[in-house]
Amino acid sequence: MNEKLWKLHFPAFIGSTDKVIKQLMDSAVLVNLPARQQVFYPGKVCDHYLLMLSGSIKAQIIAEDGREILLYHVLAGDSCVLTTSCLLGDNNYPAEGYTETEVSAFAVPAHIFHRCLEQSTFFREFVFRNFSKRLADVIKRMESISTGTVDQKLAKLLLASGEKSLYKTHNELALELGTAREVVSRHLKRFESYGWLILSRGSIQNINFEALNKILDSGNRQY
Repeated sequence: MNEKLWKLHFPAFIGSTDKVIKQLMDSAVLVNLPARQQVFYPGKVCDHYLLMLSGSIKAQIIAEDGREILLYHVLAGDSCVLTTSCLLGDNNYPAEGYTETEVSAFAVPAHIFHRCLEQSTFFREFVFRNFSKRLADVIKRMESISTGTVDQKLAKLLLASGEKSLYKTHNELALELGTAREVVSRHLKRFESYGWLILSRGSIQNINFEALNKILDSGNRQY
C-alpha cells in the first residue's frame, strides 16, 4: 500500500477511518516517469486520477501561432486540475502535459475514482477542495498573463522566487509568460543595460529587487 508515501504526501488519507479510502489506497499504482515524457495530449482518454508524490508536470496549450502557453504545474502533494475535470465530465484531455523532471505519482483507476467519489464523503471533499484551489490558481495565472505590460509581468516573474539568482532559460520564462522567447530576451537585455541584472547562460544573476519593484509599483514605464 506504500503507507510511508501516503503518510508523507497525503497524511489525511492515512488518518481516515473510511473503508472506501482504504480500498482506494490499495488500488493505487505507484508510477515513475522520466523527465520530458508526455503524460497526456489533446484527445487522450483520461483513465487515471493522479496524486503527485515528487517531481513536476507542466500542463500547456499551443496557441494558433505555435506558441506554448503554460497553464500550470503539478507538484508534490497536488492533483491535476485537467485530469479531475476530465474525469468529472467524462471528457478527453483538451491540452498536453509533460514531465519536467523525474516524476513519481499514485495513479488511481478511473472506475475506482468514480466509486470512491460516490461512496466517500471524505474523498468527495478532498477532490472538490483540491479542484477548486487548483482551478483558482489557473484563473489567477491567466489573469496575470492577460493584464499588465511585458515589463511588469517579467518583473513579477523575476521577483517571485525571492532569490537574487534565477536558473531558467529565456524560453522557459517565455512559456510561463505566454509570449515569445525573442520578446523575453529583448526585455531582459534592456534590463541588463540598466544594470538591473546580469544575464548568463541558463540563468539570471544579481537581480535588483528595488528596481523591479518600482516597475510593479508604478504600473507604467516611468523608469
